[in-house]
Amino acid sequence: MLDLTAAALAQKIREGEVSSHEAAEAANHRVEEVEDRIHALLTPTPEIALERAGRVDERLRNGGIKPWEGVPLVVKDVLSTKGIRTTCGSKILDDFTPLYDASALVNFGEDLVLIGKTNMDEFAMGSSTENSAYGPTRNPWDLGRVPGGSSGGSAAAVAAGEGWWALGTDTGGSVRQPAALCGIVGLKPTYGRVSRYGLIAFGSSLDCIGPMTRDVRDSALLLQAIAGHDSLDSTSANAEVPDYLADLEGGVSGLKVGVVKELMDERIDAGVRGVVENVVGGLEEAGAEVGEVSLPHAYYALEAYYIIAPAEISSNLSRFDGVRFGLRETADGVHEMYRRTRERGFGDEAKRRIMLGTYALSSGYYDAYYSQAQKVRTRMIRDFRDALSRYDVLISPTAPSVAFEIGAKSDDPLAMYLQDICAVPASLAGIPAISVPGGLSEGLPVGVQLMSDHFTEPMLLRAARAAEEVSGFAFSQRP
Repeated sequence: MLDLTAAALAQKIREGEVSSHEAAEAANHRVEEVEDRIHALLTPTPEIALERAGRVDERLRNGGIKPWEGVPLVVKDVLSTKGIRTTCGSKILDDFTPLYDASALVNFGEDLVLIGKTNMDEFAMGSSTENSAYGPTRNPWDLGRVPGGSSGGSAAAVAAGEGWWALGTDTGGSVRQPAALCGIVGLKPTYGRVSRYGLIAFGSSLDCIGPMTRDVRDSALLLQAIAGHDSLDSTSANAEVPDYLADLEGGVSGLKVGVVKELMDERIDAGVRGVVENVVGGLEEAGAEVGEVSLPHAYYALEAYYIIAPAEISSNLSRFDGVRFGLRETADGVHEMYRRTRERGFGDEAKRRIMLGTYALSSGYYDAYYSQAQKVRTRMIRDFRDALSRYDVLISPTAPSVAFEIGAKSDDPLAMYLQDICAVPASLAGIPAISVPGGLSEGLPVGVQLMSDHFTEPMLLRAARAAEEVSGFAFSQRP
């Protein structure tokens, strides 16, 4: 059962060949088997999974369930889960229990079969899951290497077979980059396609909830489950949700695919570039029209992102002050209480980004930094608009390297930030992007990133499915 895709398991559950309860039991057993080595979960929920799976089976017998509902899921610990501890990987929320579920989880179904809440970089700040206050997650391909971040726990759980699929969040690549490093599929939808209600905010203009799955079909199915307009989220797009599975096997014949030259330069490891080139060649053989395309401001995207995102962090994390919820340190006076609470509750990376953001927004520096970064973002959007007027899909590596060793970049924040160079441009533009496994370099997975225009996920998924097929990489190749 653990070797099936989520879509295949869902079909077997609907046809009565297996039960959701049996699937939950299998996932719980797998967690017990590997979790002490992987550390993908912060809060396992085995009893909740079995109880809800039983209710799903009962509803199936009494009339029916949504096509995906019985398949157990793991969820990044930044999404609010009613009655279940939600930490954001931070000591400041160590004992926080939300009073409601995130809208994406509500959309999934009446009885979400939750295997557990996954480890993550604190408040989604990181590219390796080493910034978690609860210790790092390890990459199932090599336990001495990182799984990527900040959704590293979700990626590792799927790669290790602890769940058939997962939800992560992507602000500057945090679904796509760990998916690439762990050899799975990671999809960042168009900004606004999935409600952010119940997502504990990092960067409000950037955050997206996205699927992390074994193959592209599973990503299409999971997006179908969670997408939709939400009146509780003012940034939720009031746009019809199409059938993401309808044209999935349509192939790439006639599609125009642009290779982004700025994301295929010397900053990208040669082995990674080679894998991407092989996939591009396969797409061309499959009937795609391939050419080179330029995103001139891609060179400045990372710098702009690391001004805009910390500025939004500075605002969003100001609510964690020891007054309303989370950790509170006792002190004489409110300002000392604020200081002690934040000093003890936040980790080094959270403090670094809060200070960077506060500085960029401060009087005298707003125009020099934040305002300029937003202008670069506008230029980046125009670059994509121009490129996507000539090409249907753009392609690049997802990350500049394969998974690196734990601790290799911990003392060099700039080297860590460079892990995001390929993923950040699509985040700034708000367009959909997906990472699919393209092959191996140094015996480790390489992700290939495909990007398309706003709300064109059906076409993007179709192209990603074709890329998945020409790569020859299958989830069964996992270690």
